[in-house]
Amino acid sequence: MVAEMFADGVGRVDFVSGVVRIELVSLEPAESGQGKMEVRQRIAMPVDGFLHSLNTMGDLVNKLVEAGVLKRNEQNAPTAKK
Repeated sequence: MVAEMFADGVGRVDFVSGVVRIELVSLEPAESGQGKMEVRQRIAMPVDGFLHSLNTMGDLVNKLVEAGVLKRNEQNAPTAKK
């Protein structure tokens, strides 16, 4: 069985001593109604693994665009100054 972790997002990404460290954060509710993001887990991986994961996530983004789940932002081409 594979352990599963839920995170609301990525809080911080650092590169220290040749290792990429990614903090996974989740919203922690507060009595005031203003929750705050708290670190739940940290992933540490070598640069090669990090770059491979970026490529894998990019492939997923492309599949989500093809499926119509996401739309790419159309960036306006910069206009030349005269």
